[in-house]
Amino acid sequence: MSGDESEIALSRQDLREVTAFAAACAEGVLDVFETDQPDDPRPRDAIGAAWEFARGGERGKRLRDTAWAALKAAGSADTAAAREAARAAMSAASAAYLHPLAKATQVKHILGAGAHAARAAELVAGDDPSTGAEHVERVVRRATPVVVEVLGRFPAAPDGGGRVGELTRVLDRGLRSLTFAEQPSASGGCRSHPADRDPSR
Repeated sequence: MSGDESEIALSRQDLREVTAFAAACAEGVLDVFETDQPDDPRPRDAIGAAWEFARGGERGKRLRDTAWAALKAAGSADTAAAREAARAAMSAASAAYLHPLAKATQVKHILGAGAHAARAAELVAGDDPSTGAEHVERVVRRATPVVVEVLGRFPAAPDGGGRVGELTRVLDRGLRSLTFAEQPSASGGCRSHPADRDPSR
């Protein structure tokens, strides 16, 4: 590992904030998967594991196992939208494994759930790009100051990745453009802090 790759500091609380953000993003489109595959609990389990870590749980086997299971669930879904929703759930559980490496690819741990969720919403709306853009705007408003500050420690999102990669970059730019004064507060128009939400809902 080169010296510059080890310069990014990440506390356990940073990881919890990022994971809560990702879980909230994935939870918003969970119904897209469950409408397609009502008897498959794997994406819901992955989101639940992400919430557990965000609220103080350990970063261990349950996160890894549920992330892989959600990815496999994506492969069994019947629609493209459901597959993206399952990948959002996988990304939520994987967010806890953001590494302190100054690499653009690490940004996917922060933004992957939001980008896959936006793509799922877009596909549900008949592959309408404006729906994806509107969803990204809502994701930007959901981010806490800590999430934005952690994102700013990393390089910009990488090129490639198809439409999900494009949505990742749009989300990345939107979050980096915020100032602390513009970010949502508990009394603002956004939902309460993600870590206060109920994963069973």
